[in-house]
Amino acid sequence: MLNYIPDYLIVILSGVLTGTLARVVLLRIDYRQYPGYPHGFLAHFLLGLIASALGAVAVPAILKPDFAAVTFLALAAQQFREIRNMERRTLESLERTELVKRGLDYIEGIARTFEARNYLVMGASFATSLAVQFGGMITGVLVAVLALLACHHFMSGEIVGDICEVVPATISFKGPVLMVDEIGIMNVGLQSMREKILQDGLAVKIKPKDGNARATIHDIGQRNAMAFTAAVILGSKKDIDIPEYTPLARKNPDTGEVGLYILPVEKDPAQLIAAVKLTPVLESARSKPLKAGPSIRAAKEKVNNQ
Repeated sequence: MLNYIPDYLIVILSGVLTGTLARVVLLRIDYRQYPGYPHGFLAHFLLGLIASALGAVAVPAILKPDFAAVTFLALAAQQFREIRNMERRTLESLERTELVKRGLDYIEGIARTFEARNYLVMGASFATSLAVQFGGMITGVLVAVLALLACHHFMSGEIVGDICEVVPATISFKGPVLMVDEIGIMNVGLQSMREKILQDGLAVKIKPKDGNARATIHDIGQRNAMAFTAAVILGSKKDIDIPEYTPLARKNPDTGEVGLYILPVEKDPAQLIAAVKLTPVLESARSKPLKAGPSIRAAKEKVNNQ
């Protein structure tokens, strides 16, 4: 394969440059505090560079044709599946020292995202190299720009604010039980703790917009993700052996609405609402029961006709 790479040098370099830029666009240190700087950032940048090189080299390998090289590229691409396992192990190790847990569902979602973004990089690199080969540099530049825009579009998926309303809620106590409006959160035994929570605590209510959203926030992993995001953005006064300060999200079993309580470092209700809305909808929690409506009606009619 190396003996014909100089003939396709511009094609390969164009693809590698686009793919690397795409990985830079997709890789950022945000409110999730991951990946860490600088080692995690560097590792994922280099993996993105490798993925972009694989995508770019695929074009001359196919055109040669050198199907042995294509097979090698396919085997190399499969190794990116190990990225998910690497991220999962890393985040699970970090989870042990987190005072406010991400939750296993959130960890799995992040691990899948890091794997998928390398495939996006390969796709952007391959498309650019193909465009340069058959359409020239101008076409290649246009395709590269479109590929970068597409990567930016896929960088973030659906968030809680897209499927739910998030409104302020009132913290109160019914005896020793902490309440967020009508939703019971937990039992707080010490009077001093109750007074502290009433003084410094914040709460919101998450109202699903439809049945699909109700099923999504029913998932415990999704509720953990909302509490974690709120704790990261606003800070949390929770410390070791103070379970009463743990941010919690509990469901009203009658309505499907969720009440979220937190004792934040920054007492800003508007920021809490924004943080909950910003929480990503986890793949493992996403549910569309309303789409089963036609099938259910057909099944009911079949039963009734029997």
